[in-house]
Amino acid sequence: MALSQTPEFSRGYTRYALGLLLVVYIVNFLDRQVVAILLQTIKRDLELSDTQLGAFSGIAFAVLYSILGVPIARWADRGVRRSIVALALFVWSGMTALQGFASSFFWLFLARVGVGIGEAGCSPPAHSMIADLFAPARRATALSIYALGIPIGGAIGLVGGAWLLETFDWRTALVVVGLPGLGLALLVRFTLREPTRGWWEGGHAHAPPPSLGEVARLLRARRSFVHLALAGALHAFYGYGAGAFNPAFLERVHGLSPLEIGAWLGAIAATTGVAGTFLGGWLGDRLSRRDVRWYAWLPGVGSVIAVPFVLLFYLWDEGREALALAALPAIVAGLYLGPTFAMTQALVPPRMRAQAAAVLLLILNLIGMGLGPQFVGALSDLLAPRFDVEAIRWALLATIVVGALWSALHYFAAARTLRQDLALGQGA
Repeated sequence: MALSQTPEFSRGYTRYALGLLLVVYIVNFLDRQVVAILLQTIKRDLELSDTQLGAFSGIAFAVLYSILGVPIARWADRGVRRSIVALALFVWSGMTALQGFASSFFWLFLARVGVGIGEAGCSPPAHSMIADLFAPARRATALSIYALGIPIGGAIGLVGGAWLLETFDWRTALVVVGLPGLGLALLVRFTLREPTRGWWEGGHAHAPPPSLGEVARLLRARRSFVHLALAGALHAFYGYGAGAFNPAFLERVHGLSPLEIGAWLGAIAATTGVAGTFLGGWLGDRLSRRDVRWYAWLPGVGSVIAVPFVLLFYLWDEGREALALAALPAIVAGLYLGPTFAMTQALVPPRMRAQAAAVLLLILNLIGMGLGPQFVGALSDLLAPRFDVEAIRWALLATIVVGALWSALHYFAAARTLRQDLALGQGA
Protein backbone atom coordinates (compact mmCIF):
# COMPACT_ATOMS: atom_id res chain seq x y z
CA MET A 1 0.00 0.00 0.00
CA ALA A 2 1.36 3.43 -0.94
CA LEU A 3 1.84 5.70 2.06
CA SER A 4 1.33 9.44 1.75
CA GLN A 5 3.98 11.60 3.41
CA THR A 6 2.46 15.02 2.66
CA PRO A 7 -0.28 16.45 4.91
CA GLU A 8 -3.59 17.14 3.19
CA PHE A 9 -4.15 20.39 5.11
CA SER A 10 -1.92 23.14 6.48
CA ARG A 11 -0.49 22.79 9.95
CA GLY A 12 -2.60 25.72 11.13
CA TYR A 13 -5.86 24.20 9.91
CA THR A 14 -4.97 20.75 11.28
CA ARG A 15 -4.40 22.27 14.71
CA TYR A 16 -7.67 24.19 14.43
CA ALA A 17 -9.56 21.01 13.53
CA LEU A 18 -8.07 19.10 16.46
CA GLY A 19 -8.74 22.05 18.76
CA LEU A 20 -12.37 22.27 17.67
CA LEU A 21 -12.88 18.54 18.12
CA LEU A 22 -11.31 18.89 21.58
CA VAL A 23 -13.82 21.63 22.45
CA VAL A 24 -16.64 19.38 21.24
CA TYR A 25 -15.37 16.56 23.47
CA ILE A 26 -15.04 18.95 26.42
CA VAL A 27 -18.73 19.82 25.98
CA ASN A 28 -19.47 16.11 25.52
CA PHE A 29 -17.93 15.22 28.86
CA LEU A 30 -19.16 18.34 30.62
CA ASP A 31 -22.75 17.47 29.72
CA ARG A 32 -22.15 13.84 30.65
CA GLN A 33 -20.37 14.35 33.98
CA VAL A 34 -21.94 17.47 35.47
CA VAL A 35 -24.57 15.22 37.08
CA ALA A 36 -21.88 13.78 39.42
CA ILE A 37 -21.74 16.95 41.52
CA LEU A 38 -25.55 17.19 41.43
CA LEU A 39 -26.35 13.59 42.44
CA GLN A 40 -26.66 14.09 46.18
CA THR A 41 -29.05 17.03 45.72
CA ILE A 42 -31.07 15.17 43.09
CA LYS A 43 -31.26 12.21 45.48
CA ARG A 44 -32.76 14.39 48.20
CA ASP A 45 -35.05 16.37 45.90
CA LEU A 46 -36.56 13.38 44.08
CA GLU A 47 -36.15 10.93 46.99
CA LEU A 48 -34.02 8.40 45.08
CA SER A 49 -31.90 5.44 46.22
CA ASP A 50 -28.23 4.96 45.35
CA THR A 51 -29.30 2.18 42.99
CA GLN A 52 -31.52 4.66 41.11
CA LEU A 53 -28.68 7.20 41.07
CA GLY A 54 -26.40 4.56 39.57
CA ALA A 55 -29.00 3.74 36.93
CA PHE A 56 -29.47 7.42 36.05
CA SER A 57 -25.76 8.24 35.83
CA GLY A 58 -24.77 4.90 34.27
CA ILE A 59 -27.19 2.59 32.47
CA ALA A 60 -29.60 5.33 31.33
CA PHE A 61 -26.76 6.94 29.42
CA ALA A 62 -24.61 4.00 28.46
CA VAL A 63 -26.95 1.46 26.87
CA LEU A 64 -28.15 3.39 23.83
CA TYR A 65 -24.92 5.43 23.76
CA SER A 66 -22.96 2.22 23.31
CA ILE A 67 -25.35 0.35 21.02
CA LEU A 68 -26.13 3.26 18.68
CA GLY A 69 -22.42 4.07 18.39
CA VAL A 70 -22.01 1.09 16.04
CA PRO A 71 -24.60 1.97 13.33
CA ILE A 72 -23.62 5.63 13.59
CA ALA A 73 -19.99 4.63 13.07
CA ARG A 74 -20.96 2.62 9.99
CA TRP A 75 -22.64 5.76 8.70
CA ALA A 76 -19.44 7.68 9.52
CA ASP A 77 -17.31 5.19 7.57
CA ARG A 78 -19.18 6.17 4.39
CA GLY A 79 -20.74 9.57 5.20
CA VAL A 80 -19.61 13.08 6.09
CA ARG A 81 -18.16 12.76 9.55
CA ARG A 82 -18.17 16.49 10.27
CA SER A 83 -21.95 16.69 9.81
CA ILE A 84 -22.53 13.64 12.00
CA VAL A 85 -20.55 15.21 14.85
CA ALA A 86 -22.48 18.50 14.48
CA LEU A 87 -25.88 16.76 14.53
CA ALA A 88 -24.90 14.63 17.52
CA LEU A 89 -23.73 17.71 19.43
CA PHE A 90 -27.03 19.47 18.76
CA VAL A 91 -29.05 16.51 20.05
CA TRP A 92 -27.13 15.79 23.26
CA SER A 93 -26.91 19.48 24.21
CA GLY A 94 -30.68 19.87 23.92
CA MET A 95 -31.33 16.71 25.92
CA THR A 96 -28.90 17.83 28.66
CA ALA A 97 -30.97 20.99 29.11
CA LEU A 98 -34.20 18.97 29.17
CA GLN A 99 -32.94 16.98 32.17
CA GLY A 100 -33.42 20.14 34.20
CA PHE A 101 -37.19 19.99 33.64
CA ALA A 102 -37.64 16.40 34.90
CA SER A 103 -40.32 16.07 37.59
CA SER A 104 -39.67 12.42 38.48
CA PHE A 105 -37.09 9.65 38.14
CA PHE A 106 -38.83 8.39 34.99
CA TRP A 107 -38.49 11.69 33.10
CA LEU A 108 -34.96 12.24 34.41
CA PHE A 109 -33.99 8.75 33.23
CA LEU A 110 -35.63 9.33 29.83
CA ALA A 111 -33.82 12.63 29.23
CA ARG A 112 -30.54 10.99 30.23
CA VAL A 113 -31.19 8.31 27.61
CA GLY A 114 -31.54 11.16 25.08
CA VAL A 115 -28.15 12.54 26.10
CA GLY A 116 -26.64 9.10 25.46
CA ILE A 117 -28.29 8.87 22.03
CA GLY A 118 -26.76 12.19 21.00
CA GLU A 119 -23.31 11.56 22.39
CA ALA A 120 -23.12 8.23 20.54
CA GLY A 121 -22.36 10.21 17.38
CA CYS A 122 -19.30 12.04 18.72
CA SER A 123 -16.19 9.92 19.27
CA PRO A 124 -16.28 7.28 16.48
CA PRO A 125 -16.34 9.85 13.64
CA ALA A 126 -13.97 12.14 15.56
CA HIS A 127 -11.40 9.33 16.04
CA SER A 128 -11.65 8.50 12.35
CA MET A 129 -11.11 12.13 11.32
CA ILE A 130 -8.12 12.55 13.63
CA ALA A 131 -6.54 9.39 12.19
CA ASP A 132 -6.80 10.98 8.72
CA LEU A 133 -5.48 14.35 9.89
CA PHE A 134 -2.36 13.07 11.67
CA ALA A 135 0.45 10.76 10.54
CA PRO A 136 0.64 7.36 12.30
CA ALA A 137 3.65 8.36 14.42
CA ARG A 138 1.67 11.29 15.90
CA ARG A 139 -1.76 9.70 16.31
CA ALA A 140 -1.49 8.64 19.94
CA THR A 141 -0.46 12.18 20.88
CA ALA A 142 -3.29 13.69 18.79
CA LEU A 143 -5.85 11.29 20.23
CA SER A 144 -4.60 11.96 23.76
CA ILE A 145 -5.08 15.70 23.11
CA TYR A 146 -8.64 14.94 21.97
CA ALA A 147 -9.09 12.82 25.11
CA LEU A 148 -8.19 15.86 27.24
CA GLY A 149 -11.87 16.60 26.84
CA ILE A 150 -12.46 14.04 29.60
CA PRO A 151 -10.54 15.73 32.46
CA ILE A 152 -11.20 19.28 31.21
CA GLY A 153 -14.91 18.66 30.69
CA GLY A 154 -15.05 16.85 34.02
CA ALA A 155 -13.30 19.76 35.78
CA ILE A 156 -15.63 22.36 34.29
CA GLY A 157 -18.61 20.19 35.15
CA LEU A 158 -17.52 19.79 38.76
CA VAL A 159 -16.56 23.43 39.40
CA GLY A 160 -19.24 25.03 37.25
CA GLY A 161 -21.92 22.58 38.33
CA ALA A 162 -21.07 23.14 41.99
CA TRP A 163 -21.22 26.92 41.57
CA LEU A 164 -24.53 26.77 39.69
CA LEU A 165 -25.92 24.41 42.31
CA GLU A 166 -24.83 26.71 45.12
CA THR A 167 -26.07 29.85 43.35
CA PHE A 168 -29.25 28.49 41.79
CA ASP A 169 -30.28 24.81 41.83
CA TRP A 170 -29.56 21.53 40.04
CA ARG A 171 -32.21 22.17 37.40
CA THR A 172 -30.70 25.50 36.38
CA ALA A 173 -27.25 23.91 36.29
CA LEU A 174 -28.35 21.33 33.71
CA VAL A 175 -30.06 23.92 31.51
CA VAL A 176 -27.08 26.28 31.60
CA VAL A 177 -24.48 23.65 30.69
CA GLY A 178 -26.65 22.21 27.90
CA LEU A 179 -27.56 25.27 25.85
CA PRO A 180 -24.09 26.47 24.62
CA GLY A 181 -23.62 23.24 22.66
CA LEU A 182 -26.40 24.25 20.26
CA GLY A 183 -24.29 27.15 18.95
CA LEU A 184 -21.12 25.07 18.90
CA ALA A 185 -22.89 22.56 16.63
CA LEU A 186 -23.27 25.27 13.96
CA LEU A 187 -19.57 26.17 14.23
CA VAL A 188 -18.61 22.53 13.65
CA ARG A 189 -20.95 22.18 10.69
CA PHE A 190 -19.74 25.27 8.86
CA THR A 191 -16.00 25.48 9.70
CA LEU A 192 -14.76 21.88 9.97
CA ARG A 193 -13.62 20.31 6.69
CA GLU A 194 -13.94 16.62 5.86
CA PRO A 195 -10.49 14.97 5.44
CA THR A 196 -9.86 12.31 2.80
CA ARG A 197 -10.47 8.89 4.29
CA GLY A 198 -7.19 6.97 4.69
CA TRP A 199 -5.09 9.94 3.55
CA TRP A 200 -1.86 8.71 5.17
CA GLU A 201 -2.35 5.22 3.72
CA GLY A 202 -2.80 6.42 0.15
CA GLY A 203 -6.45 7.52 0.24
CA HIS A 204 -9.59 5.40 0.43
CA ALA A 205 -12.28 8.02 -0.02
CA HIS A 206 -14.40 5.83 -2.32
CA ALA A 207 -13.87 2.41 -0.73
CA PRO A 208 -17.18 1.00 0.54
CA PRO A 209 -17.35 0.39 4.31
CA PRO A 210 -17.18 -3.24 5.42
CA SER A 211 -20.01 -4.95 7.25
CA LEU A 212 -20.09 -4.89 11.02
CA GLY A 213 -19.58 -8.66 10.99
CA GLU A 214 -16.38 -8.25 8.98
CA VAL A 215 -15.09 -5.61 11.41
CA ALA A 216 -16.01 -7.74 14.42
CA ARG A 217 -14.31 -10.84 12.99
CA LEU A 218 -11.12 -8.90 12.26
CA LEU A 219 -11.02 -7.34 15.73
CA ARG A 220 -11.69 -10.68 17.40
CA ALA A 221 -8.77 -12.16 15.45
CA ARG A 222 -6.47 -9.44 16.85
CA ARG A 223 -5.85 -10.84 20.32
CA SER A 224 -4.14 -7.63 21.38
CA PHE A 225 -7.35 -5.70 20.63
CA VAL A 226 -9.42 -8.12 22.71
CA HIS A 227 -7.16 -7.57 25.71
CA LEU A 228 -6.92 -3.81 25.11
CA ALA A 229 -10.71 -3.56 24.98
CA LEU A 230 -11.17 -5.59 28.16
CA ALA A 231 -8.45 -3.63 29.94
CA GLY A 232 -10.00 -0.33 28.89
CA ALA A 233 -13.47 -1.55 29.89
CA LEU A 234 -12.30 -2.49 33.38
CA HIS A 235 -10.50 0.83 33.68
CA ALA A 236 -13.71 2.61 32.66
CA PHE A 237 -15.73 0.41 35.03
CA TYR A 238 -14.00 1.66 38.14
CA GLY A 239 -13.29 5.11 36.71
CA TYR A 240 -16.92 5.92 35.93
CA GLY A 241 -18.03 4.35 39.20
CA ALA A 242 -15.64 6.60 41.11
CA GLY A 243 -16.51 9.64 38.99
CA ALA A 244 -20.20 9.22 39.72
CA PHE A 245 -19.93 8.65 43.48
CA ASN A 246 -16.75 10.42 44.66
CA PRO A 247 -18.64 13.69 45.29
CA ALA A 248 -21.29 11.81 47.28
CA PHE A 249 -18.52 10.02 49.24
CA LEU A 250 -16.82 13.30 50.14
CA GLU A 251 -20.12 14.90 51.17
CA ARG A 252 -21.45 11.95 53.19
CA VAL A 253 -18.26 10.69 54.86
CA HIS A 254 -16.18 13.88 55.18
CA GLY A 255 -18.94 16.49 55.35
CA LEU A 256 -17.57 18.69 52.58
CA SER A 257 -19.91 21.06 50.74
CA PRO A 258 -20.70 20.61 47.02
CA LEU A 259 -18.88 23.85 46.19
CA GLU A 260 -15.72 22.75 48.03
CA ILE A 261 -15.90 19.28 46.48
CA GLY A 262 -16.33 20.74 43.02
CA ALA A 263 -13.37 23.07 43.50
CA TRP A 264 -11.06 20.30 44.76
CA LEU A 265 -12.02 17.64 42.24
CA GLY A 266 -12.15 20.18 39.41
CA ALA A 267 -8.64 21.41 40.24
CA ILE A 268 -7.32 17.84 40.29
CA ALA A 269 -8.96 17.01 36.96
CA ALA A 270 -7.72 20.23 35.34
CA THR A 271 -4.10 19.73 36.44
CA THR A 272 -2.90 16.20 37.11
CA GLY A 273 -5.84 14.69 35.20
CA VAL A 274 -5.01 16.70 32.08
CA ALA A 275 -1.29 15.98 32.49
CA GLY A 276 -1.85 12.23 32.74
CA THR A 277 -4.16 12.08 29.74
CA PHE A 278 -1.69 13.98 27.56
CA LEU A 279 1.30 12.01 28.84
CA GLY A 280 -0.36 8.73 27.93
CA GLY A 281 -0.26 9.54 24.23
CA TRP A 282 2.95 11.56 24.29
CA LEU A 283 4.95 8.97 26.21
CA GLY A 284 3.36 6.14 24.24
CA ASP A 285 4.48 7.65 20.92
CA ARG A 286 8.02 8.18 22.21
CA LEU A 287 8.52 4.93 24.08
CA SER A 288 7.08 2.99 21.14
CA ARG A 289 10.08 4.02 19.03
CA ARG A 290 12.05 1.57 21.19
CA ASP A 291 9.33 -1.05 21.46
CA VAL A 292 5.73 -0.72 20.25
CA ARG A 293 4.58 -2.81 23.21
CA TRP A 294 4.95 0.27 25.40
CA TYR A 295 1.52 1.30 24.09
CA ALA A 296 0.15 -1.52 26.29
CA TRP A 297 2.79 -1.63 29.01
CA LEU A 298 2.42 2.06 29.90
CA PRO A 299 -1.27 1.99 30.96
CA GLY A 300 -0.71 -1.38 32.66
CA VAL A 301 2.09 0.00 34.82
CA GLY A 302 0.01 3.09 35.56
CA SER A 303 -2.90 1.01 36.81
CA VAL A 304 -0.66 -0.86 39.26
CA ILE A 305 1.00 2.32 40.54
CA ALA A 306 -2.41 3.88 41.26
CA VAL A 307 -3.55 1.20 43.75
CA PRO A 308 -1.64 2.24 46.93
CA PHE A 309 -2.68 5.87 46.45
CA VAL A 310 -6.30 4.83 45.98
CA LEU A 311 -6.12 2.97 49.30
CA LEU A 312 -4.75 6.08 50.99
CA PHE A 313 -7.42 8.34 49.49
CA TYR A 314 -10.41 6.27 50.60
CA LEU A 315 -9.01 5.25 54.01
CA TRP A 316 -7.65 8.65 55.09
CA ASP A 317 -9.55 10.21 58.00
CA GLU A 318 -9.50 13.88 56.93
CA GLY A 319 -11.22 14.79 53.68
CA ARG A 320 -9.04 17.66 52.47
CA GLU A 321 -5.83 15.76 53.19
CA ALA A 322 -7.26 12.76 51.36
CA LEU A 323 -7.96 14.93 48.31
CA ALA A 324 -4.31 16.02 48.24
CA LEU A 325 -3.37 12.34 47.98
CA ALA A 326 -5.59 11.98 44.90
CA ALA A 327 -3.17 13.89 42.66
CA LEU A 328 -0.93 10.96 41.65
CA PRO A 329 -3.69 8.45 40.85
CA ALA A 330 -5.30 11.20 38.75
CA ILE A 331 -2.10 11.37 36.66
CA VAL A 332 -1.89 7.65 35.99
CA ALA A 333 -5.66 7.25 35.52
CA GLY A 334 -5.58 8.94 32.12
CA LEU A 335 -2.54 7.13 30.71
CA TYR A 336 -4.67 4.48 29.00
CA LEU A 337 -6.75 6.73 26.74
CA GLY A 338 -4.34 7.83 24.00
CA PRO A 339 -2.57 4.46 23.59
CA THR A 340 -5.79 2.43 23.61
CA PHE A 341 -7.53 4.69 21.08
CA ALA A 342 -4.45 4.89 18.82
CA MET A 343 -3.84 1.14 18.78
CA THR A 344 -7.45 0.50 17.84
CA GLN A 345 -7.04 2.79 14.83
CA ALA A 346 -3.71 1.17 13.92
CA LEU A 347 -5.01 -2.40 14.10
CA VAL A 348 -7.55 -1.95 11.28
CA PRO A 349 -7.54 -0.58 7.72
CA PRO A 350 -8.79 3.03 7.18
CA ARG A 351 -12.23 1.98 5.90
CA MET A 352 -12.95 0.29 9.25
CA ARG A 353 -11.72 3.01 11.61
CA ALA A 354 -14.97 4.60 12.77
CA GLN A 355 -16.60 1.20 13.26
CA ALA A 356 -13.53 -0.10 15.12
CA ALA A 357 -13.67 2.94 17.42
CA ALA A 358 -17.39 2.30 17.97
CA VAL A 359 -16.79 -1.36 18.84
CA LEU A 360 -14.12 -0.31 21.35
CA LEU A 361 -16.44 2.31 22.85
CA LEU A 362 -19.31 -0.19 22.92
CA ILE A 363 -17.22 -2.50 25.10
CA LEU A 364 -15.78 0.31 27.24
CA ASN A 365 -19.08 2.02 27.84
CA LEU A 366 -21.42 -0.92 28.35
CA ILE A 367 -19.05 -2.42 30.92
CA GLY A 368 -17.59 0.82 32.23
CA MET A 369 -20.13 3.61 32.04
CA GLY A 370 -23.16 1.32 32.13
CA LEU A 371 -22.20 -1.06 34.91
CA GLY A 372 -19.60 0.92 36.90
CA PRO A 373 -21.89 3.49 38.57
CA GLN A 374 -24.68 0.93 38.82
CA PHE A 375 -22.39 -1.57 40.58
CA VAL A 376 -21.04 1.00 43.04
CA GLY A 377 -24.54 2.27 43.83
CA ALA A 378 -25.98 -1.22 44.32
CA LEU A 379 -23.00 -2.34 46.41
CA SER A 380 -23.36 0.79 48.57
CA ASP A 381 -27.04 0.01 49.19
CA LEU A 382 -26.13 -3.62 49.97
CA LEU A 383 -23.49 -2.58 52.51
CA ALA A 384 -25.55 0.21 54.07
CA PRO A 385 -27.27 -1.93 56.77
CA ARG A 386 -23.85 -2.84 58.15
CA PHE A 387 -21.74 0.27 57.45
CA ASP A 388 -24.39 3.03 57.27
CA VAL A 389 -22.84 6.20 55.81
CA GLU A 390 -19.47 4.45 55.41
CA ALA A 391 -20.95 2.00 52.90
CA ILE A 392 -20.07 4.23 49.96
CA ARG A 393 -16.41 4.26 51.07
CA TRP A 394 -16.11 0.46 50.99
CA ALA A 395 -18.11 0.11 47.78
CA LEU A 396 -15.77 2.51 45.96
CA LEU A 397 -12.59 1.06 47.44
CA ALA A 398 -13.42 -2.54 46.54
CA THR A 399 -14.49 -1.62 42.99
CA ILE A 400 -11.41 0.45 42.20
CA VAL A 401 -8.69 -1.79 43.64
CA VAL A 402 -10.00 -4.98 42.01
CA GLY A 403 -10.75 -3.20 38.72
CA ALA A 404 -7.31 -1.56 38.48
CA LEU A 405 -5.34 -4.75 39.06
CA TRP A 406 -7.56 -6.77 36.70
CA SER A 407 -7.21 -4.09 34.03
CA ALA A 408 -3.41 -4.16 34.33
CA LEU A 409 -3.36 -7.92 33.69
CA HIS A 410 -5.17 -7.43 30.37
CA TYR A 411 -2.82 -4.61 29.29
CA PHE A 412 0.19 -6.83 29.91
CA ALA A 413 -1.53 -9.66 28.02
CA ALA A 414 -2.20 -7.30 25.08
CA ALA A 415 1.51 -6.51 24.83
CA ARG A 416 2.29 -10.16 24.08
CA THR A 417 0.75 -10.09 20.57
CA LEU A 418 0.68 -6.38 19.81
CA ARG A 419 3.66 -6.37 17.43
CA GLN A 420 2.31 -9.25 15.35
CA ASP A 421 -1.19 -7.80 15.20
CA LEU A 422 0.05 -4.35 14.16
CA ALA A 423 1.99 -5.94 11.32
CA LEU A 424 -1.32 -7.34 10.05
CA GLY A 425 -3.49 -4.32 10.81
CA GLN A 426 -3.31 -1.91 7.88
CA GLY A 427 -3.11 -4.60 5.22
CA ALA A 428 -6.24 -6.49 6.27
